[in-house]
Amino acid sequence: MFRSLHANFSLAFSAPLAARRRSAARLSSSSSFNLLDGAPRVWPGLPYWRANPINDNLIWGPDGPQKPPFSPKTPPENAVSSLAEYGTLVLRNPDPQEKARLTHLAFSRWIEGNLPIGESQPPDRPARPTKPELVSMRDVPAPKNSGLPLNAYMLHNLAHVELNAVDLAWDTVVRFSPLRGLLGDQFFSDFAHVADEECRHFSWCSQRLAELGFRYGDMPAHDLLWNECERSSHSVGSRLAVIPLVQEARGLDAGPRLVQKLMGCGDHRTARLVAKIAEEEVAHVAVGLVWFLAVCEQMGRPPTSEFKDLLNELSVEPKGPFNYVARDEAGIPREWYEKSSSSGSTEKSDLSQVHDRLSHIVSMEKENANAC
Repeated sequence: MFRSLHANFSLAFSAPLAARRRSAARLSSSSSFNLLDGAPRVWPGLPYWRANPINDNLIWGPDGPQKPPFSPKTPPENAVSSLAEYGTLVLRNPDPQEKARLTHLAFSRWIEGNLPIGESQPPDRPARPTKPELVSMRDVPAPKNSGLPLNAYMLHNLAHVELNAVDLAWDTVVRFSPLRGLLGDQFFSDFAHVADEECRHFSWCSQRLAELGFRYGDMPAHDLLWNECERSSHSVGSRLAVIPLVQEARGLDAGPRLVQKLMGCGDHRTARLVAKIAEEEVAHVAVGLVWFLAVCEQMGRPPTSEFKDLLNELSVEPKGPFNYVARDEAGIPREWYEKSSSSGSTEKSDLSQVHDRLSHIVSMEKENANAC
């Protein structure tokens, strides 16, 4: 039977207010978890990430991220009265640059202490620009048919992922804002922080595309990322399992491979940009893990089996090859995403992984030779 964590959280609102506040305090603490099957290692950089001041390095300079040469004008959105309302405003805005600007404004105001969490309702789908055209995965053009050189093709794909990530983070803030009394402010602060970093990542990608003579929307893109968001909208636990711990964890796997491809094309500037994005994505996965552990503790469920059960119920399967170094840094236990080998099949499984990785390297080299 499907078990909705959202329903269980809703039941908690019948508890006395003091009890709910005690629950919120426990959920907001990331220092230790009394878990039924042991606690994965929490990313040690989390306290520093949370304490960092607002990051205004919105452009990609000659040597990396830097602040714009001018300060933006004070926008009229200061009338927005809550973080959740800002999230809805971002989700309803079709302009990617405006999404990024509003996101940075919202998180800046939140950090300054000028906003409550509030409560709002997300749209069924986020507003998007007329381009790129959203098509099925099989209709996304291959690099040689895209009209873009390989480095711009890869950068366009990454920009699309980052724009989706902005909407995904805000949808999490807005959709679960009715549970703010139970989850506590830190949950919403963390995901607004994620949204702010994702908007910087999109801005860097968009800027670099322009430097290469292209722009976001110059080729079709798929809609798979938002489909997974819709499937995980019914509960906090499902959202955390599917988005940060599967979808964003794929970014940890793909980042180094993308950097290698860009280096192979001779585009070192874009490679450095992608490497910085991959470095910052570790925090996003780690935040998802911390809150998934907190939810499991609150519900009295073992996180390893809960994670696997949720993925099974949603027909989601983590796919390799995996970047074990980055995943270990973020704290995801390997048994959460690796298939267990049956007796006598370990050698075959290991050889299969080696073959898959060699095949990927060979195809990557062919792609570099043909498309750069």
